[in-house]
Amino acid sequence: MFKMIDIPPVWLILAIAAAWAQSEYAPMGLSMAHPVTELLSGLLIGAGVVLIALAAVAFARARTTIIPHQTPATLISNGVFGRSRNPIYLGDALILTGLILRFDAVPSLVLVPIFIWWIERHFIISEESRMRRVFRAEFACYEQKVRRWV
Repeated sequence: MFKMIDIPPVWLILAIAAAWAQSEYAPMGLSMAHPVTELLSGLLIGAGVVLIALAAVAFARARTTIIPHQTPATLISNGVFGRSRNPIYLGDALILTGLILRFDAVPSLVLVPIFIWWIERHFIISEESRMRRVFRAEFACYEQKVRRWV
């Protein structure tokens, strides 16, 4: 049962909920409220959504799984995957950062590096290990050429 809900969107929603709760129930007198912050939050959220959408389209075109615990049939190395090995997780981090700014939850900014650390340890390392076994030299070349995040 846990494996079914142990997917990155669940962890993203939990982090977003924690940031929202902090902003509502424990604001701690800290604020970054400003029109520039509002603009930045919108740009971050939008960029995250676009990255995720582009990556999802790439998965669909390659006819391979987008599910983290499954082995992909194809190594995608073009499009957004030519810039980041993990554009969906990067998009998640951008959305989280943008929403924290939108909620004006300054203390919750600490959730961003925690979220990135958790995703890396909990998903990315095992995904990349699986890809190394399946795609061998092709993944090794890709890994040398494209950074994990940006």
